[in-house]
Amino acid sequence: MEQPAVKGQKVAFVKPHVREEWIGRIYTTLCILFLIVTIVAIVYFVASKGLSTFFKNGVNIGDLLTGLKWNPEGEPPLFGALPFIFGSFSTSLLAALIAAPLGCCAAIFMTQIMPGVGRKYLQPVIELLAGIPSVVYGFVGLSVIVPMLRAIFPGQGIGIMAGSLVLAVMILPTITTIATDALAALPSGLKEGSFALGATRWQTIYRIVIPTTLPALLTGVVLGMSRAFGEALAVQMVIGNAPHIPRSLFESTSTLTSAITLSMGNTITGSAHNNALWSLALILLTMTFIFVFIVRVLERRNHR
Repeated sequence: MEQPAVKGQKVAFVKPHVREEWIGRIYTTLCILFLIVTIVAIVYFVASKGLSTFFKNGVNIGDLLTGLKWNPEGEPPLFGALPFIFGSFSTSLLAALIAAPLGCCAAIFMTQIMPGVGRKYLQPVIELLAGIPSVVYGFVGLSVIVPMLRAIFPGQGIGIMAGSLVLAVMILPTITTIATDALAALPSGLKEGSFALGATRWQTIYRIVIPTTLPALLTGVVLGMSRAFGEALAVQMVIGNAPHIPRSLFESTSTLTSAITLSMGNTITGSAHNNALWSLALILLTMTFIFVFIVRVLERRNHR
C-alpha cells in the first residue's frame, strides 16, 4: 500500500519497493564504509607502531631485515629479524609444496574421477579440517609428528619439517576447496570435445582440465600460503622457537608470528623492544598484501 509523503504544498506517494531499495542502499553503504575505515585503521595503527622502530629508536631497516642476532634487551640491543623471516617463509613454502599436490589431486578425484562419492563423502571430511582449532593441530603435531620425525631422522623432531607438516594439513582444506570449485566450474564442452577427439580421461585431465584451471589452482595455493604465513600457535608448539637460521629441516627455528606472540606480553608499550615486535607485525601485514596482490593477478588471468 502506497504511503503519502508531503513535498512542499504537494502530496506525493512513495512506493514501498522504492523505500526498501533506499534502505538497502544506505545499509550497504554503511557496511562498506565500516569495512574501509576498519582496514585503514588497522594499517595505520600497525604501520605507525612498526615504523617507530626506525624513526624513533633509530634502528636501521637493513639491520632489521638482514641481521642474524635478535636480542632487543641486550647491550647493545640487536634487532636482527632474518631468522624469523626465514622461518616463516621456509615453513610456508614447504607446507605449500606438500599440500598443493594433495589438494589438487583430491579436487580432481572429487570432480573428474568419482564426483558422486567424492562430493558426498570426501569433501565434507576435508572441509571439517578447516573447523579444527589450531591448538588441536599443535597438540597432534607435538604428540604424533614430532616423535615420528625423532624416530626416523636425527635431532629432537622439532623444527621446520614438523611445522611444515602441521601447516600442510591446516591449509589443505583451503587449497582443496578452491581447486574443487574451479574444476567444477569448468565447461563440460571442453571435456566432451577432448573425448570426441579420442583422448582418454587422464589425457583430458592433464592436457585440458589442469592447464585451463591452472590460475585458479595457483590462487588456492597462494591463499593457503597466506594462511600458513600468518599461523602462530600450531607452529609455535612444534618448531622449537630458536632465533637462528637452521642448517637442516630438523633443527629448531622460529617464525615472525612466534616471536610476536611469545614476547609481546612481556614488553612495555613504546619501548624499543615493543616497537620492534610491531615492525615484525608490519612485515607480516606487508606480506599479506603481497599475497592478495598475487591472488588478484591470478584471478585476472583466470577470467581471461
